[in-house]
Amino acid sequence: MIHISRRAALKSSAAISMLAGFGCGRSAPSTTDELANLDGIATAQAIKSGNITALDVVNAAIDRAEKINPAINAIVTPYYDTAREQAAAAPAGAWFGVPTFIKDLNNVIGQRTTYGSRAFANYVATEQSAHISAIFANGLISLGKSASPEFGLTATTEPMVSGAARNPWNTNHSTGGSSGGAAALVAARVTPVAHASDGGGSIRIPASCCGVVGLKPTRARMPIPDGDPNAPLVLTEHGIESRTLRDTAAYLAMMEVDNDLPKVGLVSGPVSARKKVAFFTKAPTGVAVDHEVAAVTEATAYKLEELGHEVTEIEPPFDSAVIQDFGIYWAARVAAVVANWERASGQKANYNAFEPFTFGLIEYYEARRGLLETAITRLVAFERDYRAAFSDVDLLLSPVLAKPPPEVGYLSTAYGFDLMMERLGEYVAFTQVVNVSGGAAISLPVGVSASGLPIGAQLAAAPGNEKAILEVAYELEEEFEWSKRAPALS
Repeated sequence: MIHISRRAALKSSAAISMLAGFGCGRSAPSTTDELANLDGIATAQAIKSGNITALDVVNAAIDRAEKINPAINAIVTPYYDTAREQAAAAPAGAWFGVPTFIKDLNNVIGQRTTYGSRAFANYVATEQSAHISAIFANGLISLGKSASPEFGLTATTEPMVSGAARNPWNTNHSTGGSSGGAAALVAARVTPVAHASDGGGSIRIPASCCGVVGLKPTRARMPIPDGDPNAPLVLTEHGIESRTLRDTAAYLAMMEVDNDLPKVGLVSGPVSARKKVAFFTKAPTGVAVDHEVAAVTEATAYKLEELGHEVTEIEPPFDSAVIQDFGIYWAARVAAVVANWERASGQKANYNAFEPFTFGLIEYYEARRGLLETAITRLVAFERDYRAAFSDVDLLLSPVLAKPPPEVGYLSTAYGFDLMMERLGEYVAFTQVVNVSGGAAISLPVGVSASGLPIGAQLAAAPGNEKAILEVAYELEEEFEWSKRAPALS
């Protein structure tokens, strides 16, 4: 058995201090609004017990939103009056009264959905997906729509239609994307949870940037989302951004559907059984990984070994080929979305409707159209290779991103396409493989950079094994107590 060496875990003296500085052993910060620090479960319990009404909870969340959003610009369209009406209605659902936001890529009947695009700035939805309906059936109350980049295409949330969302830890920096508005609102204590979706890392990336918890569930675990039901490969799964593992676990148990997948049920804490964990800090694409990011992953691996898990260091089990194929398929889906808009609107796509990066992706696809069928075949087959990586381990531990959150503007969609792709490639290198495989993965807020920005670590599992992820994640939450740390503006 090859264990991690102490040298590898501690080769940066900052490694452990980064983790310690991110909440380990610290008491909760003082606050004038106790509701802001309640997670979703505690909020629902307080309402059920009669200690407070759902309307009180929603009004307090609206008050926080109105105070904080001018600094973070994470809300695209508020629906505060609708939320108050729902909160005053008869209780219904396990989480009745828990305030949330719905990501602006997803429809709510009668509400505006821009999809992060100027082309849909005035669109009002007439239907909604099964997932959104299930959220409301379980009692969550949406305060409005949270910001997303155009069609969720990139790893920052800076859409031209509503402007850049900003990281609550440092508003000069990116929230990540595409669920950047959701993660920022949860980190800033506006709501305990917020709806999110993940087609290439879009739950995990903003969770890492904003210092919250973000689980991408197994493909088909959740109710059917928006999207093309005839797509040859479903990449996107839905979930939440949260501050606590128990909220993430409870949401998964509440929302999972009956199908051929093994049922997860409610995972309520760690278990005594130890896991086999393999970790790597090198990017599958070969791009450089920031030393602070690598140090956080190494220190997390060392902590897991200290807790008794069998931990080994490995080379990346995947290579860049799957990410290249992912890029072709991703771009093809973009081309299809814009073509559908042209047919429905009777207009020709133009730069007043769509962002330059979107046109760049379409051109990228057109130049590689002949490779699409082969790329899809390889992507579908990749699940077999991904499962093989877990033949002798339970979990894979890695960074979420290759760098800490960049400054707002660094990933602007107005830049030339080649520069944008180069910067994205140097930043996003660990998340897409999980979407292609259909597996599950979580971003945990275990680290912080020297400049005070969150750095997440990713735990990934084979399709259907969210239980192993959550059991180990609970242990890390106990060690690092990340929910007790909040950005100053909250």
